[in-house]
Amino acid sequence: MLFKETKKTKLPTIIILHGGGLSCWALTGIVELLHSDYHIVTPIIDGYGEDYAHDFMSIEDSAKKLTAYIEEQCNGRVYALCGLSIGAQIVVEALTQNADIAEFAVLESALVLPVRGTKVLTVPTFKVFYGFIKMKWFARLQAKTLYVPEAMFEQYFNDSIRISKQSLINTALSNGTYTLKNDIEKTNAKVLILAGEKEINLIKKSAKLLSTKIPNNELSIMEKMGHGELSMALPVEYVRRIKEFFAK
Repeated sequence: MLFKETKKTKLPTIIILHGGGLSCWALTGIVELLHSDYHIVTPIIDGYGEDYAHDFMSIEDSAKKLTAYIEEQCNGRVYALCGLSIGAQIVVEALTQNADIAEFAVLESALVLPVRGTKVLTVPTFKVFYGFIKMKWFARLQAKTLYVPEAMFEQYFNDSIRISKQSLINTALSNGTYTLKNDIEKTNAKVLILAGEKEINLIKKSAKLLSTKIPNNELSIMEKMGHGELSMALPVEYVRRIKEFFAK
């Protein structure tokens, strides 16, 4: 896991984790809106972007690397931890591993309920479809579902063709089998839980489950929103929402 950061290290630290298939470049709009008030760290999850050479292993492994970074570079605690999709799952796991790791957390589209058939279908599926990721027409379809802006498409495509088959398999397996652990109830972070109204039911059920387990939280099921649409397509609205939450 690589860690990119803005220069103003004396400001409160916000760490933001990208979603699957993306990298820190996907957070550019958000970083530009926050960097004058916060020290922003944007990790690149193993297997993605510039860290394509190191295969993604699991959500738990990524969370351990994140918590180790916070322990070593941020005195064990940050102002806020934010994540989208698998990035949000990593944040959930980090909050589970360390109850005092952050004052605030923002979880967008976090899946914490297992997807039926993940273990049986993942490997055969990627054996068949892995070659498609190197085709631009397929990448455009994927980029559309991820709300990747047109200006970022070439970066997305160049990164996607470098992702190893093993990273994709491990990502899908970890994402689809991740289950919320009881220790999440011990977190001292104030948590904003976000899910889109147009997302699959498991995501919305996961959001509601997180809301029942996390002591201090705010849940928002966003009208007419898809998976990752808020942070990817509407960074201004995303920043407005999280700043409003922090102010509470």
